[in-house]
Amino acid sequence: MNISKSLSLILSAAVFILAGCDAASEESAAAMTAPPPVAVTTVLVKAEDIPLKYEYVGQVAGSLEVDVRSRITGIIEKRHYKEGSRAKAGQLMFTLDSAPFEAEYQQALAAIEIARAQQLTAEAQLKKAQRELKRVKPLAAKQMLSQNLQDDAESSVDIAVAQTAVSQAAIKQAQANLLTAEINLQYTKIKSPINGITGRALLNRGALVQAGSDSLLTRVVQIDPVHVNFGIPENDRVRLRQEVAKGSVKLPAGGFIVDLLDSSGAVQGRSGTLDFEDYKVDNNTGNFSMRATLKNDDKNLSPGQFVRVLLKGAKKINAIALPQRAILDGPEGKYVYVVSDGENGSKVAMQKKIVPGKWVDVDEQRKNYWIIQSGLEQGDQVIVDGVARIFFPGMAVSVETSDNSQPSN
Repeated sequence: MNISKSLSLILSAAVFILAGCDAASEESAAAMTAPPPVAVTTVLVKAEDIPLKYEYVGQVAGSLEVDVRSRITGIIEKRHYKEGSRAKAGQLMFTLDSAPFEAEYQQALAAIEIARAQQLTAEAQLKKAQRELKRVKPLAAKQMLSQNLQDDAESSVDIAVAQTAVSQAAIKQAQANLLTAEINLQYTKIKSPINGITGRALLNRGALVQAGSDSLLTRVVQIDPVHVNFGIPENDRVRLRQEVAKGSVKLPAGGFIVDLLDSSGAVQGRSGTLDFEDYKVDNNTGNFSMRATLKNDDKNLSPGQFVRVLLKGAKKINAIALPQRAILDGPEGKYVYVVSDGENGSKVAMQKKIVPGKWVDVDEQRKNYWIIQSGLEQGDQVIVDGVARIFFPGMAVSVETSDNSQPSN
């Protein structure tokens, strides 16, 4: 072997060795720069029946609000109640000057006595006419008296019968007048028609009350139970009907349960039921008018007060719900990370686009969840904690814990 060939072999070997060293260095550097798997917590997607709640703004109203009016024209003599106090049905509230009505009552009594006296007179005249006819009739038959006398006697009887009928009618008229006078006399005492809270007096002592046109004296409102009026937007109502028709939502058999929420969003501890649902949309608000009735034993709810109404009892059938923290926003909409199989048995995080629906509280332990309308399937392993450390799809993850505690139906 000559010297030149030996040098070529030595140089080739050196180049080969250097190339191998460079490749090993690159592999080592790549291994050093690859991020470690991100520790995450997951939840296993599982369909279940999820309770639905619907929240609206309502206004309290008395379950019964009655105008206290005078049925007769008169002067107010006295007010017997304290404004804003509780009144019982039948409690005296106002009295009117009764003197003219008492006089009318006495006149009606006297008119009855006169009518009865007239009846006695008419009955006596009838008996007299009957006796005269009885005397004249057989004599006229024997032609001992003229036929004219018999005719006159019969006419007298007919007249007496008519006068008797007139006197009986006069008695009935007098009795009706007496009843009217008695009612008007009673109407001078104006009483509360219901149990409730009294309002401000609109007329006071000495004022003239005109029956019909200016007869309103005050109002009484029943506040136990109370009504809560609210409206459901047309779109919400239509969407709910569609979901019920498809079978994706089931309404409660006995109707919605109605709860009220306080300012912090907590349930006040009083429940009621819907007792009115309008058939048409209000042109001014675009809502379907609704009304609920609730007990108000403690009198804490007052007419005119605004409250938050919660309708409960409906269920979303075979639905998927995820914690809000698992759902992310991207340029193309909302998505979640799911655990997928990577190379060499590793686990990686991959994106799945979703369409979220309604916010719900699944149960006491699972609050602020989001119903997923589409995008997920049963068995998907969704990452709920650790998503902030996932910088790109396909990043390696390590599932440290898995929250599979969703109860079965």
